[in-house]
Amino acid sequence: MNQGQGWYVVRQASGHCEIVPAGRLPAVLENSADQEKREQWGPFETQAEAIARRVGLIRAGKCRPN
Repeated sequence: MNQGQGWYVVRQASGHCEIVPAGRLPAVLENSADQEKREQWGPFETQAEAIARRVGLIRAGKCRPN
């Protein structure tokens, strides 16, 4: 996977997780209001993999459903 490609799951301060393309990741992390509550997972090769991981994180109680 080349740098700048891939998908990440980022937990926001609200507890909801957002699926973010790698190119947007720095801006999302920079704009995060509460750095302590933010977690991220990835990179995942496809958006579908990131979505599946987010579902698993919701089931595990790491993320709140929308």
